[in-house]
Amino acid sequence: MKKRVAIVIDSLAGGGAERVMLTLASSLLDAGHSVDMITLADDREHSLPPGLRVHCCFGAKPGAITGFWRAAQSAAKLGRFIGAIEAAHGPFDLILSNLDKANLLMARLKLPHLFFVVHNSVEEELKRQRKLGPLAYFSMLRAKRALMGKRLVAVSRGIADEIRQTGRIHPLSIEVIYNPFDFAALAEKASEPQDLPKGDYLVHVGRMAKQKRHDVLFQALAQSRHGLALVLLCQNVKKARKLAKKYGVEDRLILPGFQTNPYPWIKEAKLLVLSSDYEGLPTVLIEALALGTAVVSTDCPHGPNEILTGELKRFLVPRRDSSALAAAMDDAVNHAAASDAPRITLPESLRRELEATQVMARYLALCDKS
Repeated sequence: MKKRVAIVIDSLAGGGAERVMLTLASSLLDAGHSVDMITLADDREHSLPPGLRVHCCFGAKPGAITGFWRAAQSAAKLGRFIGAIEAAHGPFDLILSNLDKANLLMARLKLPHLFFVVHNSVEEELKRQRKLGPLAYFSMLRAKRALMGKRLVAVSRGIADEIRQTGRIHPLSIEVIYNPFDFAALAEKASEPQDLPKGDYLVHVGRMAKQKRHDVLFQALAQSRHGLALVLLCQNVKKARKLAKKYGVEDRLILPGFQTNPYPWIKEAKLLVLSSDYEGLPTVLIEALALGTAVVSTDCPHGPNEILTGELKRFLVPRRDSSALAAAMDDAVNHAAASDAPRITLPESLRRELEATQVMARYLALCDKS
């Protein structure tokens, strides 16, 4: 039986959660299901799969729609907005809420078939906000507490374990569903022509945010011995260049800006590096391995140690340790250059679990649990 699925998210600006949900939407559409993407803000950088209906509730500049005094009013408007879509196209069999702003509003609505997808470490996000001051901290804490008593989907086992162990959030239920990957489409996109750098290079994919620890990445680049250039696929090129200059590696950066199709860049890279303080399930590590590109990652909560297992453990390093990251980068570059070295790739058992059709089936099974 064909299902109707709604995916509610802050926006479709560049980001991991947005890409994950668009991949899921594409798989559902390919299987003949109906998908409506409902965004709070009209901010779109990703390309959309054919047949996806996108609805924006609050316009291009929505302002503080989740503020203490506006949240109830905003939630009511969002509820009416979703109701109007259902009236036009039919009731939803499954609603997936993503990211803090959407979660904060959706948690106020008494909707059936509603699940909240947790894409990141709750505790690490709160630690980061605490450093920014009490206002930032309590604003995020309010969003996290909105998940109390809700049905949650965690994108990694690490996130689910953290939620259970800390007891900050007591969900009604929690399931682990890995992010979906369409590996055939990934390979096809990676083969599209791009104006790529001449010669070997490293690549990092991620927005300029403190979570991604570009400072650690640049320090490691300065300490590494291989001397390769670093392609940085991010939005804020000016900020990246300024930070790189601080660590003396500005001349080693290649800054093409945000790419809607980063896969040719990843496929042709000698190495993909992840330097984050925390993640949920780092998509770029999986994509790189699936494309046959070597990876090095910080052993941050959560996800990298669920991906880099067995022989790949050697490429996990303590977070915030630029010297260890530099040594692992050199090790990985040397490994990739060795003619007799075994090919680095995604473990087959994990690949099967991440296949988009399998993940889609897991999500559709939620329809019967709500």
